[in-house]
Amino acid sequence: MNLLLDTHILIWTLNEDPALSEKARELILDSDNAIYYSTVSVWEIAIKHALHPDNVEFTGKELASFCKEAGFLPLEVRDRHVFALDTLSRPADAPRHNDPFDRMLIAQAKAENMVFLTHDSLIPYYGEQCIMSV
Repeated sequence: MNLLLDTHILIWTLNEDPALSEKARELILDSDNAIYYSTVSVWEIAIKHALHPDNVEFTGKELASFCKEAGFLPLEVRDRHVFALDTLSRPADAPRHNDPFDRMLIAQAKAENMVFLTHDSLIPYYGEQCIMSV
């Protein structure tokens, strides 16, 4: 299975954070699964680190380096990922979700037929088959 990690799952994995669920840990450690990180996550961390260096412990460049060291595979942004944004929808009564990074990650996973691992409670409202809450 090809897994795309949400940014927080990626950070928890790299930091061996106890917030990472056992289910997520098992999926990530399963040698049958390919683990991907997105340029979108690198971009998100670069922006957050630039704005709040005291709260975001590493730069986007460092994040990419740590991912490569961990053996994770990069997923670059492609036109078809951007076009897949138009296929995402949420019910009108769903709680508001304003994170463009999350939307792009979901679109990438959908376009690439990957499973998107997340712990964000707002993301399942998209109702996409590719989303797995862990």
